[in-house]
Parts: sequence; structure tokens; C-alpha cells
Amino acid sequence: MAKSKVLVTGIIPEQGIKELQDVLEVTYSPAKPFSREYVLAHLHEYDGLLLMGLKGDQELIAAGSNLKIIATNGVGFDHVDIEYAKQKGIVVANTPQAVRVPTAEMTLTLLLATVRHLHEYDKTIRSGNWIDVSQLQYMGMGLASKTLGIYGMGRIGKTVSKFAQDLGMQVIYHNVHRLAPELERKLKVEYVDFDTLVKTSDVITLHAPATPATNGKFDKAVFERMKDTAYIINVARGSLIKQTDLIEALKEHKIAGAGLDVFETEPEVPEELRLLDNVVLSPHAGTGTLEARIAIAKEASADIISLLRDDKAKNMVNDVTKYMN
Repeated sequence: MAKSKVLVTGIIPEQGIKELQDVLEVTYSPAKPFSREYVLAHLHEYDGLLLMGLKGDQELIAAGSNLKIIATNGVGFDHVDIEYAKQKGIVVANTPQAVRVPTAEMTLTLLLATVRHLHEYDKTIRSGNWIDVSQLQYMGMGLASKTLGIYGMGRIGKTVSKFAQDLGMQVIYHNVHRLAPELERKLKVEYVDFDTLVKTSDVITLHAPATPATNGKFDKAVFERMKDTAYIINVARGSLIKQTDLIEALKEHKIAGAGLDVFETEPEVPEELRLLDNVVLSPHAGTGTLEARIAIAKEASADIISLLRDDKAKNMVNDVTKYMN
């Protein structure tokens, strides 16, 4: 019996797709990722797609006339038209488990670097100068007893909460659905409305998905309600922050600073943002460790194998049942 065929796009550690290669027939180009044109021309030959580095829009999905599953190499799936895939009877799956710890680590890294002015210190030292941190304007902010406001209390938000509490922070959160009271007690977190989160947090970290409801959620009106000593950290999706409003808030010191791993205009980052000293920038590197990328590829591979072999996927994000014969 012929093996199902899977196309892998983007740059993915081969250790992560070894099981996929053992079980199914895999086409992968580690030296030079396949172009969109190649994928569009050949996707009809494949039963599964491990997607990275390309947009899963209607054109691409339509080209996969025999596809049964698209597995994203990450937790985000806003780059895939999941409704169109559903209409075509194609399962879309993501990797929520493997991204949890590395993304939370990056959140903590940016948080610490931002509130302790690491970018400004590093830039000054590299220029051959020195900073006297006994001067008030050069002092960072300690985290013990400060309030962390988490926007989006999913797997990553919960992990960030634990990290922050280990540093002595108090944690409040806002989420589309409130956690059960017993879970709040276990996690030692307090649910607040959005306005309270904005007004009382010393640091706000973002962990919500990109949806119409979250698009541009953090805008000029929000920055004006934040403390002028507060920081915002985004390792979720760039669309959650209205970038031009953030730049204005940082320039006018309406907030103290920002740590950004994602951008509204990604991969383009405005010069105005790049020139600011009160922002730390990272190139969408939340899962940028070898261990994380291997784990993500393994999780995506497991869903492809399960779907093509057993007709089920653990991390399915769209329900195709009603469209299937």
C-alpha cells in the first residue's frame, strides 16, 4: 500500500520530522525552502502539508486538491484561511504544547531586558561611553511587589504568571473567558476587567490570538490610561497593538517602554520604532531555540501522522465534519 505524501515548507530541523519521514513519504528541502510557486504547482500531489514560511490563503488551499491536513509549524494559525480549508474538508492543526515554555521564556527575557533598560545600557557601552546608574533617569524598575497584567490567560499566559510570581510579582489577568475560581486560587491570579488591567498594571504582557476582537486592542486610548511608569511586552501577534499609537506613546513617554517580538508590519519595522531607546526589539524569535523548533515539528508531525493514519488530529482548530461525505 502506497504511503501518504507530505510536503514540508520552510526551514525545520530534520530531527523534528524524523518520525514523519519514517512513517510517510516526505518531500522536504532543507538547503533552500520551496518557493510559493513550487508549492502551488505541486501541492495537488500531496495528502498533508506541514506549513511554515508561507501564507495558507485560498489560492494555496485550492491548489491542494487532495489535501487532508494542513499542520502549522507553530501555535498561530491566523495566516491560514481556516474557514476555506473547512469548506474543502481539510483539517487545520497547530502546535499549542511545544510553544508554551519557549514563548514564556522569551516574554520573561523581554520583560527583564525592558524594565532594566538593557538595550540603552548595551548601546551606551558599545559606543565607548558609560552610564552612572545612581542618576534617577538611568535607573530601571525592580519587579518584586509590582503588578503584572496578563492579557490572554492560556497556556503561555499561565506559564508567564508562574515565572513572574517567582520574581515576586502580583498577577492580574483579563481573558475572553474567566478561569474557574478554583483554578484562579491554584494559580494565585486575580481576574479583572480590561480597564482595570490597563490602569493598574506595572507591566502588561500580551498572549491573546489575532482575531477581529483583538485587532488593534492596544491603541492610543489604552496607552493614555496606562501608568506612565508602565511597560508593555508583546510576544503574541503584532496586530494586537496599533503600532503608530505605540510609537507616539513611547516618544511622548506616556508609557515607560516596550518589549516587542512581533510587529504589525512584520517583517518591516518602522525606523521611528527602531530609533527609540525605550523599546527592546526581537525578530519574532519567541520559539527561536533548537529544542523548541524540534519539539514544534514533532508535534505538527504527530498530528499529520494521526490524521492520515487514524483519521484524527489532537490539535485540530477547525471542525470539518459537516463538510465531509
